[in-house]
Amino acid sequence: MPTLTDIMAELAKPGRDPREKFEVVQFAEGINTLEDLKPGMVLPGVVTNITAFGAFVDIGVHQDGLVHVSQLSDNFVKNPWDVVKLQQHVTVRVLDVDLQRRRISLTMKGL
Repeated sequence: MPTLTDIMAELAKPGRDPREKFEVVQFAEGINTLEDLKPGMVLPGVVTNITAFGAFVDIGVHQDGLVHVSQLSDNFVKNPWDVVKLQQHVTVRVLDVDLQRRRISLTMKGL
């Protein structure tokens, strides 16, 4: 119980937030749903997850798109973590939108 009391007392103090500053991403205007996306569009985004097969990027349509490891760079990429980091702001181009499966294919090549 003393620990809980200490935590509550610290949370009640105004103006102290131990978290790092949060950068707000400015998504493209007018692009709000999957239906708004068209192949070839260049959009800003933020990396939300990194896996062995690529990186997931939030582009502001409530569905993250996948940048496959082969599409992360113009050079060979063995490890996606060498190219992108979590919460990194990136620019991506839409390759394909599959509305039925709700999947977005993205690339970072040539940008």
